[in-house]
Amino acid sequence: MDALQIARRMAELNRPKEAAQAYTLALHQGSLAPREELEAAAYLLQSGENYQAAYTTFYSLYNRNLFRDDCLSIMTGAFYDPNVKPQKNRYEKNCAALRKYPYLFRRDFPAFEDLPIRFYPYGDRGYLPFSPAEERFDPYVDFNHPVISRNFFQNLDNPILAKDVYSQYELEYLYDNVRPSEDIGRENHIYLHYESWETFCAHLQVLNIRQLLDKKKIIFLFGEELSRYPIDFQAEYGVDYSQYPVKPIGVQDVHRLIWHTQLSSDNGGDFFNEVFDNHPNLICLPSVMMDNLEESIREVRGSYEKADKARTSGQTPSFDVPLVHQCYWSGACSDKDIFIMLFMLQGGYMGGLDHAARIAPALFFQPHFAHIDFDMTHGERDRTVLLCKEYDKIRSSPVFKAFKYIKTFSPLRRFTTSAAATLRWQIEKRNLLNTGSEERGVATDLALDRSLNRSFMIDPEDRLYQDSILVRFEDGKTNPEATFRALAAFLDLPYTESMTYCSSQGVHDVETAEGNVVGFDTATVYRTYDDYATDDERAFIEFCLRDAYQFYGYDFHYYDGGPVDEARIEKWVEGFTKINEYIALSWKNNVLSDTTVSPDGNKRKLNEEEQEEVLAKIKEKHDKIRLKLAKRLMGSLYFVNKNGQPLRMMPLLKPDPALLKEPLYH
Repeated sequence: MDALQIARRMAELNRPKEAAQAYTLALHQGSLAPREELEAAAYLLQSGENYQAAYTTFYSLYNRNLFRDDCLSIMTGAFYDPNVKPQKNRYEKNCAALRKYPYLFRRDFPAFEDLPIRFYPYGDRGYLPFSPAEERFDPYVDFNHPVISRNFFQNLDNPILAKDVYSQYELEYLYDNVRPSEDIGRENHIYLHYESWETFCAHLQVLNIRQLLDKKKIIFLFGEELSRYPIDFQAEYGVDYSQYPVKPIGVQDVHRLIWHTQLSSDNGGDFFNEVFDNHPNLICLPSVMMDNLEESIREVRGSYEKADKARTSGQTPSFDVPLVHQCYWSGACSDKDIFIMLFMLQGGYMGGLDHAARIAPALFFQPHFAHIDFDMTHGERDRTVLLCKEYDKIRSSPVFKAFKYIKTFSPLRRFTTSAAATLRWQIEKRNLLNTGSEERGVATDLALDRSLNRSFMIDPEDRLYQDSILVRFEDGKTNPEATFRALAAFLDLPYTESMTYCSSQGVHDVETAEGNVVGFDTATVYRTYDDYATDDERAFIEFCLRDAYQFYGYDFHYYDGGPVDEARIEKWVEGFTKINEYIALSWKNNVLSDTTVSPDGNKRKLNEEEQEEVLAKIKEKHDKIRLKLAKRLMGSLYFVNKNGQPLRMMPLLKPDPALLKEPLYH
């Protein structure tokens, strides 16, 4: 029996749960005739087992011009009519508030029944808009989807002007991040221009406009009213904003976070920090160790809690640092407030901040970890779940959760180059091969680490990645203007003069870390670090990450792209001679040369033969993991989150081709 026959039989036996499962499977298989689709959708709706599958099917049939009267009647009765009352109430309340609003210059609101769009709810968040006049359903829309879709703040020479903004999230974003005219001593209203008055009014069913009217920051313009932009407030309303002094940026003015992620070490993070340094609309520091930051927040919170106790005993707390004192007494004491305050206390990095800017600054943050460890668990049907404690820590951080507006960008450098460069840093900068070095530790298997690290794959259910982009390090170096103009647009920042050079605390072209090239020098794009990787190691990486190479536009340099069997993987692993050599030397000099537990259980220095036995076991362990990983990835590269939902590649930033000075790197 096929799925449809099973569904019908389960329905006959009055087993609605099993029938619904079978009908859902039949719909997903995509082999039903239209009338059978209608049958399946009707059953799912009536049984209440899977209303979303029913809804989607009715919508699909209608848009394919099949059973239109039946589908529209069912959808209206089941989904629209039960929800029309709250939509009508919202419309009437929005209209009442707008009738009294001084900066909306029309009052001819249509009756609710005459609105040109009906919104059919789909779940708790989104709608399918329906045009009765055109008999057309438009695609699903979620007005609270947390994505800023355009570069509102590209030009700050004049007040912000935005056209046809129908996203509640974006409306609140503008309201929260455009500063009041009184704070900057000049006219700075938000001008919202809509082509159609009727379409704007229709959206008053589903938007909450009332909450955006209190401070009178918004001016609504329709059609030809655009000619009024910008309004001369002194001439029209007798208001001279130039009389107001500029108000310095405060901790509680900052509402948006730009998360500069650390995909891995030696991935170009310092370079991107140098480009964004001294930006007038950013509170920007170089990489900050996540553990150190959390400890600093705890220390400030502890001092605030002591101050609270002192107040209950009649004392008046005072703090030596004026900003700390000010934040405490103004009530800016949340973890988010303390986090922003700690950044603002770094005065050397705040010199470029424009306190008279039209917009509040974003906080630019790259949380840094000493090492990022990825792992994979393998489940049924060739599915793989990615695990990473460091990213779990970020996702659970109250600081990240406190920001309403988050943009995420991730620099990516060619994987083989990044892996070899990191090993070079471990060997040369940490002196891991020198006996008696102050830094004790061992070299890590960078070829394996990079092959496991898929932090460029994002979880569609993860709030931190819903508005994210990946930027290739090589593009930033070889085509800086094209790349950083595009990145500024994505981050909703103006592309400023400060982004045309690299700096630290405003000082141009400094060596921010020993060995870093200066500025936009492209030398590190073409280095291969051959002393720290073999071709077999690099072919292994390219094979394991072959989907990422294709998606992000990197050509293979070591793997030929051909079929791979277990024998070929074993040959690659046999060729891990460079990394094995460095791992062995670092263990020998930093661990095994000390007094340790010998094979007989006693604490003493191991002799040469015993050391070689230990090193052989370490290599055997590494080889086993390498073989297991590559053999697992011989199949499909299909990754899911913990709930079984597919992960996807973070979108790639694409520079404007017209601005490219050099061919795109491959």
